[in-house]
Amino acid sequence: MIAQDFQELAPAGFYIALRVGFAFPMVEQNRLPELWVREYTMSGLIVHDPAIAWCYRNDGAARWSELGIEDELGVLELAKAHDLLFGAAVSCRDAGDSGQRSFGIFCRSDREFETEELERLTALLRAEHAALEQPRKLTPAELETLGLVKNGLLMKEIACALGVSESAIKQRLKSARLKLRAKTGTQAAARATMLGMI
Repeated sequence: MIAQDFQELAPAGFYIALRVGFAFPMVEQNRLPELWVREYTMSGLIVHDPAIAWCYRNDGAARWSELGIEDELGVLELAKAHDLLFGAAVSCRDAGDSGQRSFGIFCRSDREFETEELERLTALLRAEHAALEQPRKLTPAELETLGLVKNGLLMKEIACALGVSESAIKQRLKSARLKLRAKTGTQAAARATMLGMI
């Protein structure tokens, strides 16, 4: 995750949820002030937060001042007590009704977000969202091989366990590495595990 880039654009703090499925994100990162997180969580403010509501209804980016959603409980006003004076909501999702969504809440204490900054935040979030997309073309044999790599087996042991040649295992791992954008078989297995594929 490019946390440093997000931190530079949102110096007061940010929250990112990547690849939210039915209820929970695959990855999340919370760099908002600890006292705000505690108040927000203990008061159950997420269901009243207009920025979160905007993220679930839209794709793109919007400043808090432009959300167009009533803040009935004054969540954004409460955030100001924690130096979160200006904010932006950014959201993207996969195509189709069943696609996963990623979103972020970004904060500043000094000024509104500039249009170029919103565009950069959107590009960064979309890149992180895309990086966690499951490759669809991994074969059952490649997944089986990655599962054995994950379990710590060596190439010779994998070949023996599957009854194929070591060169066949090398080819499966090479193909899986390319599809998962990984440098090593171990890295490919770790990535496949993180993505819930094995």
